[in-house]
Amino acid sequence: MAQNTPIPWWQKLLVTQKAEKTETGQIRRAANSLILHLHPARVPAQAIRFTYTWGLGGISALLIVMLALTGLLLMFRYDARIDYAYISIQQMESEIVFGSLIRALHHWSANLLVITTFLHLVRVYFTGSYKLGRKANWIIGLVLFFLALVANFTGYLLPWDQLAYWAITVSTSLMAYIPLIGVSLRTFMLGGPQVGQATLSNFYALHVVFVPAMILILMSYHFWKVRKNGGISQPINNSGEPVERVSTIPHLVNVEYAAALVVIAGVLLWSMANPAPLGPIANPYSSPNPAKAAWYFLGLQELLLHMHPLAALSLIGILCAALVGAPLLDKDDRDIGIYFRSPVGRRAAVLGALIGFNLTPLMVLLDEYVIDIPGWLPGLPAFIGVGLIPCFFTLGVFAAIYIFFRKIQLHDQRNANHSEALLGVFAFAVAALLILTIVGIFFRGANMALGLPF
Repeated sequence: MAQNTPIPWWQKLLVTQKAEKTETGQIRRAANSLILHLHPARVPAQAIRFTYTWGLGGISALLIVMLALTGLLLMFRYDARIDYAYISIQQMESEIVFGSLIRALHHWSANLLVITTFLHLVRVYFTGSYKLGRKANWIIGLVLFFLALVANFTGYLLPWDQLAYWAITVSTSLMAYIPLIGVSLRTFMLGGPQVGQATLSNFYALHVVFVPAMILILMSYHFWKVRKNGGISQPINNSGEPVERVSTIPHLVNVEYAAALVVIAGVLLWSMANPAPLGPIANPYSSPNPAKAAWYFLGLQELLLHMHPLAALSLIGILCAALVGAPLLDKDDRDIGIYFRSPVGRRAAVLGALIGFNLTPLMVLLDEYVIDIPGWLPGLPAFIGVGLIPCFFTLGVFAAIYIFFRKIQLHDQRNANHSEALLGVFAFAVAALLILTIVGIFFRGANMALGLPF
C-alpha cells in the first residue's frame, strides 16, 4: 500500500496565509459593499470638504450607535422599579467594573446627540439643502431631531434622583397647557396624576424600545433618501464644465473614519474626566429650589416665565410649523448647496444673529425689571396681558426683521430677496433660542429669580 507523502511545514504555512488573505479580502469587499450601499461610488470633490458638512450627520449616526451599545450594556444591570432604580445606578457607579465609564459614555453621548442634530439642522437650512426634491428628507430630519429630544427626555428619569424626578415633573407639567389633548397626553406619559412607578415603566419602555426603533427606521430611510438624491446637496453647476468627482473609497471614507476616531476619543476622554451626574435619591415631598427642566428645554421654560403657557406653546408651534414648511416658504432652487445663499444672505444671517444675541437679553431684563402689563392695566385679563400681547409682540419682531432685511441694502446696493430675508429671520430665532437657554441654565437661581451665576 502506498503511504501518503507528508506535506512540508512551509506548504502548510503558505496555504494558511492564502486562506487568511482570502478571508480578509472577503471581509474588505463586504465592508466596501456596505459603504457603497450608503454612498455613491463617486462623489463631487467639494462634497467631501469637512467644512461643508462638518460631518454632523455622520457624527450623529455614530453617537446613536454608541448610545445603542452602551445602552444595551446598562440594561443588564438597571432595575426599572422605583425601589431599586437608584440603587442599581449606584451599583453601576461603585461596584460594577467600568460601570461608571459606560454610564458616562451613554450620558454624554446623549447630550452631544442633541447638539449635533441641532447643528445639523442649522447647517441644512443655511445651505438650503431642503430644496430640489429633498422636502421629505427635511421633514424626516426634523422628526429625528424631535426623537433625539424624546430619547434624552425619557432617559432623564431613569436614574431616579432628585434632579431627574423634578425635571420630569416640571417638563411634563407643560404638557397640560397643550389645547384639547394636553391633560390626556400628560396623564398618558405619567401613567397617572403624578410621577411614580407607572411613569418610570412608561419612560423605560419608550427609552429602550419604541424611540430607538423609530430612530433606526427613520435614520435608515434618511440615509437611503440622501443616497437616492445622489448624495448631499451641491450647488447647481451652470458653468457647463464637468464636475470633478472622486471615488468614495478612500477619499470620503478616510474623512469619515478620521472624524469618527476624533469623536470617539473626545467622548471617551470627557467621560473619563466627568462621570455622569447622580444626585440624592428622588424625594416627591422635597422640591429643589429652583426646580428646572432638562437643559434642552430650559429655553422653553425661560419663555414661560415671560408669557402665558398657552401663548408660549402657541409661539413654539408656529415656529415649528414654519420649519416644517420651509421648503414651501423658500422655493428658490438656484441657491441650493450654497452657504447663506449669497453675500447678501451671509450678511443677513450675521446681522440677524447679532440682533438676536443683543435684543433677547435686553427683552429678558426689561420684562424682569421694567415691563409690568398686569400692573399697568389691572383690569385686563391675564391671558391677554401676559399671553396675547407678548406673543403678538414676538411675532411682530419676526415680521419686522423680515421687512427690515427686504428694505435695507446689505451688499453691493442690493436688498435681501425673500430667501435671504428668511435666512436672517432664522438666524435671529436660533440666536434667541441659544440666549434663552443660556439664561435658563446659568442665570436663574432660587425661585427662578434672575441673577449672576457666581
